[in-house]
Amino acid sequence: MLAIEYFYSAHSAYAYLGSARFMAIAAAAGRAIDHKPVDLSRVVAESGSVPFGKRTAAHRDYFFRREIERWSEERSAPMMAGFPSTHGHDMTLSNCMLIAGIAQGFDIGPLAHRMLESHWQDDADLADADTLAGLADAVGIDATPLLAAAETEAIRSVYLANTEEAIRRSVFGSPTYVVDGDMFYGQDRLEMVERALGAPYKGRPLS
Repeated sequence: MLAIEYFYSAHSAYAYLGSARFMAIAAAAGRAIDHKPVDLSRVVAESGSVPFGKRTAAHRDYFFRREIERWSEERSAPMMAGFPSTHGHDMTLSNCMLIAGIAQGFDIGPLAHRMLESHWQDDADLADADTLAGLADAVGIDATPLLAAAETEAIRSVYLANTEEAIRRSVFGSPTYVVDGDMFYGQDRLEMVERALGAPYKGRPLS
C-alpha cells in the first residue's frame, strides 16, 4: 500500500487542527505518512488564492477565527486566542528541520505535531533554532544534527522540490492529503480521507 502524501507547513493552523486525527487515521489504516513540508506562501500564491493580508476582514474573521474556534473544539485541539505573534516569520528552518529528520531516518510525525501544537498553543517561534531544539528534545530527538542539516543545500533543495511539486499538482494549501492519487484539501476532509483508505471514491482522481 502507498503512503499517504501529506503537504503542509510547520506553522499551519489547519494542519495543527487535523494533525492528531490524521495520524490516528493513518495508523488505523496501517498506512505510512509521506511528509512533504512546503513553502506555504508560494503554494498559496501559485494556486491563485488571495494572499492572507489582502483578504477582507470578513473573510479573515470567518475562516481564520470563527472556523478555527469551532474546529478547535470539534477536534479537541486547544489553541491560543488570536494569531501567534511570530506567525509571519520565515518557516524555512522548521520545515527543513522536518525534512532533515526524514533524511536521517526519524519518524518525524511527533516532531511535526509538536511544532504545530506549540505554535498555536504556546506562541512558539518556529523560526528560532533554540525553540526548535527544545521541541525536538520534548519528543526524544537530538536536534543538533537536524538543525545543522536543515541549513544545507541538499535539504533546502528537497524543500524547494516539495514546494514545486505541490504547485505542479495544484495543491491549494495546508494541509493537503493524497490517498492513492486522490487529493483531499483541508483537515475538514479527514473523514473522507478515512473513508477513501478503506473504500476509494468513484471517478478519476485529479492529483
